[in-house]
Amino acid sequence: MDFILDKIETKVELFEAWDLAVLERIIGEAVDRNKALMLDVHSISHQAVYHPQRNGMLYTAAVHFKLK
Repeated sequence: MDFILDKIETKVELFEAWDLAVLERIIGEAVDRNKALMLDVHSISHQAVYHPQRNGMLYTAAVHFKLK
């Protein structure tokens, strides 16, 4: 059995939440997790959209991580 150890150089993660504070907490946890892989935040893109059935806002974010 062969093991190949390659570095992850870039990674994009997508997140969504019904509350902005929850989305911030989720992104913070992802940043901490990716620090162990030696990945830093390169950029964050976010969007909010009104959801009529739920009668509230849905917050989404895309976080791009890159190797230090």
